[in-house]
Amino acid sequence: MRKILLDNKVLPRWIIFLIDLVLASWSFVLAYFISEEFKFPEILRGHFFVYTNLYVAICVPVFFLFKVHVGLIRYSNMRDMLRIFTAMLSASALYTVVILMLVEPYFNIYSLRVREVLLINFFIGSTLLIFLRIAAKGTFQYFHDKLSKRDKIHVLIYGSDDKAVLVKQALERSATSKFIVVGFIDKDRSKLNSLVEQKRVFHIKDLPRLKATKNVDKLLLLNDRLDERDKQVVIERCLRLEIQVVTAPTPDKWLSGTIGELQIKSLRIEDLLQRPPIEIDNAKVKADLFDRRVLVTGAAGSIGSEIVRQVMNYHPRVLILCDQAESPLHEIQLEVEESFPDVRCEIVIADVRNQHRMEKMFKHLRPQVVYHAAAYKHVPLMENNPCEAVHTNVKGTRIVADLSVQYGVEKFVMVSTDKAVNPTNVMGSSKRIAEIYTQSLNNASFNKNTRFITTRFGNVLGSNGSVIPRFRAQIEKGGPITVTHPEITRYFMTIPEAVQLVLEAGTMGRGGEIFVFDMGKPVKIVNLARKMIKLAGLQPGIDIDIVFTGLRPGEKLYEELLNSEELTLPTHHEKISIARVINHDYVDACLAIDTLLSLSKEGDNMAVVKQMKAIVPEFLSKNSPYEELDEEQEVL
Repeated sequence: MRKILLDNKVLPRWIIFLIDLVLASWSFVLAYFISEEFKFPEILRGHFFVYTNLYVAICVPVFFLFKVHVGLIRYSNMRDMLRIFTAMLSASALYTVVILMLVEPYFNIYSLRVREVLLINFFIGSTLLIFLRIAAKGTFQYFHDKLSKRDKIHVLIYGSDDKAVLVKQALERSATSKFIVVGFIDKDRSKLNSLVEQKRVFHIKDLPRLKATKNVDKLLLLNDRLDERDKQVVIERCLRLEIQVVTAPTPDKWLSGTIGELQIKSLRIEDLLQRPPIEIDNAKVKADLFDRRVLVTGAAGSIGSEIVRQVMNYHPRVLILCDQAESPLHEIQLEVEESFPDVRCEIVIADVRNQHRMEKMFKHLRPQVVYHAAAYKHVPLMENNPCEAVHTNVKGTRIVADLSVQYGVEKFVMVSTDKAVNPTNVMGSSKRIAEIYTQSLNNASFNKNTRFITTRFGNVLGSNGSVIPRFRAQIEKGGPITVTHPEITRYFMTIPEAVQLVLEAGTMGRGGEIFVFDMGKPVKIVNLARKMIKLAGLQPGIDIDIVFTGLRPGEKLYEELLNSEELTLPTHHEKISIARVINHDYVDACLAIDTLLSLSKEGDNMAVVKQMKAIVPEFLSKNSPYEELDEEQEVL
């Protein structure tokens, strides 16, 4: 029995067909006896066998035609019940026609009370056929649950509305599902302790008791509820109680109309840190991008690729994807061609540091809007390779910016970073220098058409090489998770959220502004690590250790979004502010950057960083060999 149930064995259809015919014949016989008041001698002397065999003969083609036997009994539903009623009615109607038009006139047999027998038979037969399916379904479910109890996962469903009920039904219908739904969790007090589909609705305060009495293993959240305000409270309690939180798509996104095991996934830390959706002025963004030639540098990167996806929604005339990374660029090309087949796409493999290659692209494709996302971003790597940071982040930005002015680009939007504020590392300083150059170019007398706009924000969740993918990989390997310092904090924002604000800032910029995004509250990285371990169903310090490795070169404990000498002005968007920064003269900026680029060609790291500090006086190195340059400055 155990092997049959757990291996999903099914009875052959012909056996179910025969059982249905037997039940139909028994039903007819019982109806016949009831009609004749169980007068057995008279029944047997009459034409009982003729009537019964004729009814069975009619049921054979009718049941076959309506496919009463085709569906798996254990998955019977209302459609199957309706099919049974229809088949029984059709068999009765056809039997009546045969009796009245053939049997009675041609064989002079008038002993059957046709209408009375068929009416009784309809109710008895339908009841027997439906009861067979209900009994088989219930029996299978009972034994299946009992026999596989050790493998089952006890789950609560968040919510008790129609979507939650559909999830519950789908999990119970699935023969391969390991989930046993023990109830619903709902914040609506009017529903508490009520029964929904024979399962009780509980309050969040009941979680400890449910964990103890019903061995609850998981809480299932639908994806459309991930931004609900009360979600955070529920998840925090679950994590404390060692109840794993999993997510599932809404019913309209189920594969083949049902939910599969692969669609139920562990809650990601990205979901947990996600804030309410950002509202942007789509009409203004569309006016900026519709039917325009748009260039995205760094188009294969985390931010660049998301800019590509979102810009596509506004139907540009042509979208130019520029990056030097061949394979990632090929992947985003395939994605764009599949999702937006009607939008013209130009794929350009090029390095922003290559003046000749970039000029050829500008001359041929003539972009009107430029989103400059190409940059080196990893702090420790750039700390060890300052010349490369300058080549890409400063020289590359200068080349693209100069070409934008030369070829009449209307708007240049630069993606910067919070590490450019009071930088403590080479990467942040190189981005600050790029900001200084584009701002000075915006104010240059010869620039008549191009508006230069800078957007500055913190870490984005799940970007290439960022802390979250690294932690996830370390958890999968069994740990330990490495954190640089117990007090280190960072601001986080989702990639789509950041890009939405980049597009919105681009519409409101008049030129020369640095737009600062509301990054929310800073997150302690060690707390992030602990939550990720718990979300994986594990325990920090028991299953996965957290090891502190010390601050890396150029790394600081707390990121800042504004220079202390800067002020901010509000905009019409509550999450975007304008930083009133110190303006730099174009000629002075060019002279300083020319010196920096000359030094970077020579490969003298110390001389390069010294010049960077001269351009950005607030650049004070941390945990870096370049700290001695700051000491020299103090002596002077």
